[in-house]
Amino acid sequence: MATVGIQPILVHGGGKAITKAMNESGLEPQWVNGRRYTDERTMTIVEHVLIHDINASICETIKQLGCDAMGLHSLSSCVLFAEPLRYTDPQGRKIDLGLVGEVKTVNSVLLKTLGANGTIPVIAPVAIDRSGGKLNVNADSAAGKVAAAVEAEKFVSVSDTNGILKDVNDPDSGIESVTEAEIKKMITAGIITEGMLPKVDACLIAIDGGVKKAHIIDGRIQHSLLLEIYTEEGIGTQIIK
Repeated sequence: MATVGIQPILVHGGGKAITKAMNESGLEPQWVNGRRYTDERTMTIVEHVLIHDINASICETIKQLGCDAMGLHSLSSCVLFAEPLRYTDPQGRKIDLGLVGEVKTVNSVLLKTLGANGTIPVIAPVAIDRSGGKLNVNADSAAGKVAAAVEAEKFVSVSDTNGILKDVNDPDSGIESVTEAEIKKMITAGIITEGMLPKVDACLIAIDGGVKKAHIIDGRIQHSLLLEIYTEEGIGTQIIK
């Protein structure tokens, strides 16, 4: 994509690797409403795995393939700025998630400058709060906010599922194209649930922010990104306003 003049921005997660590292350290992951409760010790592991293991590895791979890359995270130039995320349960009680945040602003100027100079930004989902502290943020929603902030042409969620299915038990029931209104009906009907919800929410964040098209594709398929962008039929689900 970079070779033909597209300016890709990469936002990655690392949930499974973080859970593995926590288990090896003797820490039991705690989940609240699908979000990882993050205390100081957990945050240290999260930051190490995301930055030193995953982000550095992705940047190195991109450079080996002949492109320039820059890791953007809490130990270098951070482009994600967040506020602590607070949940309220049905009884009206506030639920504390620890050092978990929700991205509020993105340094789009830096991202656009890097892209214009031919550098691929690689963003780890660790944000900075107002006091300079670090917050663990959801990679999917962060990516949606990044896409909206830079006014991206397309937003693509690369997953281990082949787009949205009409029937989760039927891998051949994939949906090629769907509108935002249809998505919301599918969520209400319980067709889109669990692991697909964060991906879809990220797509809606991007589209509501002005991005023209969002896609959910299967990264296990070779060249899936190029196939979705450059072929008429595509290979995943396209979401439009």
